[in-house]
Amino acid sequence: MVKRFTFLGITVLVGGLAGCSSYEQVSSVPSPNSAPATPTTTQSAAVGSLSALEQAIHQQVNQYRISKGLPALELDARISEQSRLHSEAMAQGKVPFSHQGFEGRVKAVERAIPYRAAAENVAYNQGYQDPATQAVQGWIQSDGHRKNMEGDFDVSGIGVAQNARGEYYFTQVFIKRR
Repeated sequence: MVKRFTFLGITVLVGGLAGCSSYEQVSSVPSPNSAPATPTTTQSAAVGSLSALEQAIHQQVNQYRISKGLPALELDARISEQSRLHSEAMAQGKVPFSHQGFEGRVKAVERAIPYRAAAENVAYNQGYQDPATQAVQGWIQSDGHRKNMEGDFDVSGIGVAQNARGEYYFTQVFIKRR
């Protein structure tokens, strides 16, 4: 099995669109993975661990921003819900690993949070002991993703999902409120 890490980034400014994407594969021996076929206590624990990964990404992105003299981002549950739905759709193969539906996610967010600018980073990886750190470090190493992380945004949402193959899918939406 191969450790995999892939990410895409997109930025949308009201009235315009600018994007970036990148791909990277890393080979190594992954740790074993398994997923329960039916809802169990283990699956409930997995949901808790996905929430912990979301929190870890939020903390790491904010630590990075602060290290660059930028303000920390607020975490908003409504944006996280849209991010999580996209990560789940990618993990389940309902949409390809992409920004497909980004405009719809941002429109859903806009119903609650009027915005001036929005951006999105997505990633997936498999076989890493710390998948959240792997995703954030990949974003930092990519010019476009780093630009999103360093952008003039003030609120964010993060969603993580994992499929039966052990692949983690990450979505972070960045918003600049009006």
